[in-house]
Amino acid sequence: MKKHILFFFLILTVGKSYGQLADFESRRQAYLSQGLTGDPSAVTVQAYTGNPVDAAELTALLADISNSENVDFNLVKLIRVLFLTNGEYDSQILPVINSIPYWLNDGETLRQYWSENHISMWLSSDWLLHEKYGRYCDDRLYGRLKHFLELKINYGFYEFFSSTYAPYCLSGLLNLADFAQDSTLKSLAGQASKRLLKEMLLITNNQGVFFPTAGRNYYGKYNSAWGQNHSHLIYLLTGLGPMPSGVSHSGGFLSTTSINVDEVTQSWTSNLDIILPVGHTLQEGFAINSVLSDADRVIFQWSSGAYFHPDVAVETATLINDSNLWGHTEFLPFAQFQTLPVEQAPFLANIAASISKSSVICGQDVAIFKHGSITLSSVQDFWKGKQGYQVMPCVANVGTSAVLTASGKVEPLWEDRPSRISNNDLPYVEQKHNVALLMYRPETIGLTPFNDTNPEVSVRWPSAEFDEERQDSLWLIGRQGISYVAVRRSCLGETFGIPTCYNPDGQTWVIVVGDSGMYGSFDHFEELVKQSTVTETWTLDPVDTQWVYSGFVNFDTVSIGHDWRSPYGPALGIAARDVQSSWLLYPNPGNEVLCIRLENPNELREVEVYDSFGRLIWSKKIVTGESRVEIATNSWANASYFVQIKGSFGREVKRWVKIDK
Repeated sequence: MKKHILFFFLILTVGKSYGQLADFESRRQAYLSQGLTGDPSAVTVQAYTGNPVDAAELTALLADISNSENVDFNLVKLIRVLFLTNGEYDSQILPVINSIPYWLNDGETLRQYWSENHISMWLSSDWLLHEKYGRYCDDRLYGRLKHFLELKINYGFYEFFSSTYAPYCLSGLLNLADFAQDSTLKSLAGQASKRLLKEMLLITNNQGVFFPTAGRNYYGKYNSAWGQNHSHLIYLLTGLGPMPSGVSHSGGFLSTTSINVDEVTQSWTSNLDIILPVGHTLQEGFAINSVLSDADRVIFQWSSGAYFHPDVAVETATLINDSNLWGHTEFLPFAQFQTLPVEQAPFLANIAASISKSSVICGQDVAIFKHGSITLSSVQDFWKGKQGYQVMPCVANVGTSAVLTASGKVEPLWEDRPSRISNNDLPYVEQKHNVALLMYRPETIGLTPFNDTNPEVSVRWPSAEFDEERQDSLWLIGRQGISYVAVRRSCLGETFGIPTCYNPDGQTWVIVVGDSGMYGSFDHFEELVKQSTVTETWTLDPVDTQWVYSGFVNFDTVSIGHDWRSPYGPALGIAARDVQSSWLLYPNPGNEVLCIRLENPNELREVEVYDSFGRLIWSKKIVTGESRVEIATNSWANASYFVQIKGSFGREVKRWVKIDK
């Protein structure tokens, strides 16, 4: 891991010349001046420049404190006003913000104290109020906050490259870096702030556009090249793109900070081709967070997305039970399981692996290709087949337009897709340089209410934003200025005019970016697209009875291929699971009988069958030498069931579906 961190910082120190560096201060001054010309939301700029804070806006911020789900977004702005105004607004602000808890309390139903942007805002606010006003804080706050900052400096951000969350995480960090009296926390916060900003500039193109792959993001962030919260940060740091109007949340913080951002502005570069390690493994996280209290450790695990992963399921269920959080908006969908013993949590997490595991967002390799105004970025082999929680697995940026694929129900407007479950199933992604192979093969589960899956795959293809557009068979090819992009679809279908394919067995897509500097004319780029090879095949490996779904692309000098192994083949009605098994279920789906074939009959085992609510409905101990088990199922309801086999190897769960004849 130390090698990865050293490599990361070596990459970030290679940037543009000092010529544009001196412009940061002039851009900051122009931005501050703009914030004083009729923008009532610019309270941080008003406080920084010694002007009266807009009374109506201040009242609105305070009114949201007690009833807003994202109260900490307003809280950090109020903290900044307090520290910039010499006590002028203390009597108005302090009674309101002191009325709420700053860390998790029993019975919380609304506020979030987990995920790193919330942790950053809550912890920084709590500490700064304690330092300046003597506000009571628990005796673990300092260690908790120091641990969080060191975690970000050493391993990066779990919500990596998020244009949604990074600006809010930054606001908490900058408050600490600017106002903390403790020199250690102040220094750590400054370092973490700079790392976050440098990461954003990695995938910013030469037009100041930031359309990244991301650990957590919203689809709406890919609609507009400029004018969004994060765009203000990029403009202030680089001067690329048009000057934004007004003052955004994050722009108000960066334009009023005291930290020196020279090394950040120097880190931007127009060309890049790297694989960037982000974070740490889940197991490493257990060791890293072992210094925390039990409750804090679980919350920090949640910040890395480890909510219901089987390895943390008992700790998660215990904290939710002990803190009475089943009524919280985040955990209501799981409330049906609250009466089950916590010891059952790993079993339920395993049978719901297609959602319980893929929320984890630590320990990724991110491929980044950038050449002038084009970028292609993706997360390599990230929970393929499983449900994606706000993850953007692969995104291309051509000029000022984003091109990306997504699985799930198609909406007439791309930004109307669900913000929480951004992909019904995540693709296998492998990127080499400017080419990415994407393979879709969804897993499904039968746990109510998590059985709403939709294997449609569509592509955001902004035809109206291209100067030129062509098609060749399954390929879509577009040009914006001197920048090119091509997408190879899995079929020729459309939904609401959006290129869409429906195939639950498997789909292979390809994304390629390029420009005139790489390929010369658009005609030549199109010719290379026509000459490229894309294949997808199904084969059955008779040795281990595994179906292999293979995808392959060769574009120009780049070749990428992947073999996706699973006991389930095409058109079985059951989604793939990437497992090597010593036992098989058949027929699947079935009706009157469920058969289990054991490959190693000389091993003692126990078979258990559970319904979709986790209730045990059948069990049997397997005697030595028994290689086949039959279970009469004619009286069972049509539904999904989960078969678990336990033995010396541990335990493994598979899904079986009963349907009518």
